[in-house]
Amino acid sequence: MRTFDFAPLYRSTVGFDRLFSMLDGASANEAQSYPPYNIERTGENAYRITMAVAGFAENELSIESRENTLTVKGEKADDKTEGAEFLYRGIAGRAFERRFQLAEHVEVRGATLQNGLLHVDLVRVIPEAMKPRRIEIATANGNAKAIETAAA
Repeated sequence: MRTFDFAPLYRSTVGFDRLFSMLDGASANEAQSYPPYNIERTGENAYRITMAVAGFAENELSIESRENTLTVKGEKADDKTEGAEFLYRGIAGRAFERRFQLAEHVEVRGATLQNGLLHVDLVRVIPEAMKPRRIEIATANGNAKAIETAAA
C-alpha cells in the first residue's frame, strides 16, 4: 500500500487544509472494515446509512453530527461472557468508531436500531437562497415574459 506525506504541501498552501485533512483521512480509513455498512439513496434528497452492529444495545451506541462529519461509536458496557469457554468466537464485540463525511446541507433526521442493524436517516435540505427561482423579464413595451426553471 502506498502512503503519501502531505506535510510539505501544508507549508506552501493556504486555505486547502481541509482538502489535505480529507486526503489524510481517506488513506487512514481504507484499512477500517468493522462494522460493515451500506449507504443507500431512499429518495431524491434522502439517504440511509445502515450499519451491522450485532451484539450492541442502544445505550452502547452513540451518534454525533458535527461540521459535516457523522460519527458513530460503539462501546460494550461489560462483557458478560468472561467466564465462558469459547470453542470458536466469530461474533466481534469490539469497540469501534466510524466517521462519514457529509455533504453540505445534509442533516441527520433520526436513527433506529432494529434486528442488529443501526439505520441512520439523512436528508439534504437546500436553503431557499440556493433553490432555483423564477425571474420576470420586462420588455420595452411593458409586456413581461417569465422564465421558469426546474426545481432541483
